[in-house]
Amino acid sequence: MSAEKNGKIGGRSFTETDGTYITPARGLEVLRDPLLNKGTAFTEEERAELGLEGLVPPAVETLDEQARRAYEQYEAQPDDLRKNIYLTALHDRNEVLFYRLLSDHLREMLPVVYDPTVGQAIKAYSHEYRRPRGVYLSIDDVGGIERAFGNLGLGPDDVDLIVASDAEEILGIGDWGIGGGSGIAVGKLAVYTAAAGIHPNRVIPVALDAGTNNEALLNDPSYVGDRHSRVRGGRYDDFIDAYVATATRMFPKALLHWEDFGPSNGRRILEKYTGRISTFNDDMQGTGAIVLAAALGATRVAGLPLREQRIVVFGAGTAGIGIADQLRDAMMRSGLDKETATRLIWAVDKQGLLTDDMDDLRDYQAPYARPAGEVAGRRGEDGRIGLREVIDHVHPTMLVGTSTVHGAFTEEIVRAMASHTDRPIIFPLSNPTERIEAMPGDLIRWTDGRALVATGIPVQPVTYKGVTYAIGQANNALLYPGLGLGVTVSRARRVSDGMFQAAADAVASLVDVSTPGASLLPQVDNLREISALVAVEVAGEAGKESLARVELHDVIQQVEDAMWQPEYRRVRGG
Repeated sequence: MSAEKNGKIGGRSFTETDGTYITPARGLEVLRDPLLNKGTAFTEEERAELGLEGLVPPAVETLDEQARRAYEQYEAQPDDLRKNIYLTALHDRNEVLFYRLLSDHLREMLPVVYDPTVGQAIKAYSHEYRRPRGVYLSIDDVGGIERAFGNLGLGPDDVDLIVASDAEEILGIGDWGIGGGSGIAVGKLAVYTAAAGIHPNRVIPVALDAGTNNEALLNDPSYVGDRHSRVRGGRYDDFIDAYVATATRMFPKALLHWEDFGPSNGRRILEKYTGRISTFNDDMQGTGAIVLAAALGATRVAGLPLREQRIVVFGAGTAGIGIADQLRDAMMRSGLDKETATRLIWAVDKQGLLTDDMDDLRDYQAPYARPAGEVAGRRGEDGRIGLREVIDHVHPTMLVGTSTVHGAFTEEIVRAMASHTDRPIIFPLSNPTERIEAMPGDLIRWTDGRALVATGIPVQPVTYKGVTYAIGQANNALLYPGLGLGVTVSRARRVSDGMFQAAADAVASLVDVSTPGASLLPQVDNLREISALVAVEVAGEAGKESLARVELHDVIQQVEDAMWQPEYRRVRGG
C-alpha cells in the first residue's frame, strides 16, 4: 500500500529500499528536493556520500532539535497569514520537518494551514506565488490534461489520492480562480498527511481552471490563471469528463476528492461519477457525515433516536442539503423508507421554507420541498415562510444552521424551539465567527442549559449554573482524512453511503456523552488516532460490501502499515 512497498516515490530521482532512499542526485540537487532534504540532520557519512560537505552548517542535529527551532520561528511570525507563508516555505524546502511540526501542533496549526487562514493566503496567491505544486489544468487546453499528468513522472501504482477544485466557492470567500483551486487542494492534502499519514508523494493537488468571475482577479496584472470569465455548460462538463477519464486511466487506484465547487456543479459532478469510480465531495458528504456523528451523540443524550427527530436545516445550499442527505440516509438505514425519512426534514433557504410550487429550486433542493398545500395560510407578509414560522409549525427537535447569516438563531426563535422539546439539538455551523447563527453560550443560557450544541468554529467551553459545557466543533478534519485512508487501504472501487455511516459511527464512538456538558464530538488534538479508527471502520465496511479490491486480512495492522510517519530516512548515493 505504501510508497515503501512500491519502491518508488512520486516519480522523483530516487527509490526506497528498506527505509533507505537511494538517489543519483548530488550536492545542491539533494538540498533542493524537499523530500530528500534533511538540512542540518544529514549525518557526516551522508554529507560525504552525497557531496554536501560545506553546503550545510557543520552541526549535525536531530529532527527534534530542528522541530523546536522551526516552532520558535513559527511563533515569531506577526500574524496567521505570515505563519501560513512560513509553513508553506518550510513545506517547499523540507517536507519531513514540515509534517513533523504540523503533526506536533496540529490543533494549533490546523486553522493556519487550512480554514480560515488559507483563505487569506489564497487571496494573495498570485502576488505571493513561489513554487508550483501538483498540476494546473486549463479549460482552454483540454488536450493537455494527459501531458500535464504525464509530466509528473508517476506510474499507475504511484498515486493514492487526488484533490481537485475549480475554486468557484472557496470556503467563505467565493470565487478565487486558479489560486483558490491550487491553494485549497494543497491545504487539504496537507491535512490528509498530517492527520492520517497519507504519503505526501503519493498525492496530487489539481487546480481546474475554468476561468473566474472575480473582476479583481481579471484586472490584476499579476494574476496567473486564465484571464476570462467562468465557462459553463457543455464545455465545462467536457472539461470535467476529460479530467476524470484521464486521471482514472493513468492512476486507477486513486481516490478522487472534489473540493469547493459551486453548488450546482458540485452536486451534478458527484451524482454523475459516484457510482462509477472511487470519489466523494467533502463539502457535501464529508460535512454531512461529521454532522451525522454529532447528531448521533446528541440523540443518545436526548433519548430520542434519529428516526424520531424533526429536523430543520436553515441554509439549503451544498452543505445544508449534504447534511440533510446524510441524516436522511441514516434514518433509512434504521428502517424508514425514503419518503418518510425525507418528510422529517424541513429545508429553509433565503426564499423561506422550500415548497414544491417554487420555480427557483435547484435540482438537489427539490426532494426536500414541502407540498405547498401543507403550509397554506402560513406565509408572512412578504410571501415567505420564515424560520420563526417554521419553528412554530414544525416544533423541531433539531436545528441545523448552514446559512452564513450571523445571529439568525435569535433568542426568540431558540426559546420557541426549546418550549416544545426537552433537549433541543442546535448546530450553528456557519463560519467564520462573524457568520455563525448563534454563539453557544447564548444557546445554553436561552435554554437553561438544555441545548445540545455543536458548532462549525472552535469555541471555548461554556460554564452555566456550575456545569461546564464542552462545545464540539463539526470539523471535517475529524472524518475525511480517515475516510481517505480507509479507501486507500481497501482500494475501494467506490465510496458508499455505508462507508460514510461507518466513519460517522467511528467518530461518534470516541466521546462519552454520559457526563453532563460533555462534547458531542472529539477534539482535534489526536487526529492521527481518530483517523486510524475511522480508516479501520471504513476499510472494514468496504470489505463487507464487497467493494475492496485487496484482501483485508488484518485491517488494523494494514491501516497502521499504510500511515506515513514524518521521520527522516537514511539517504545514500546510487
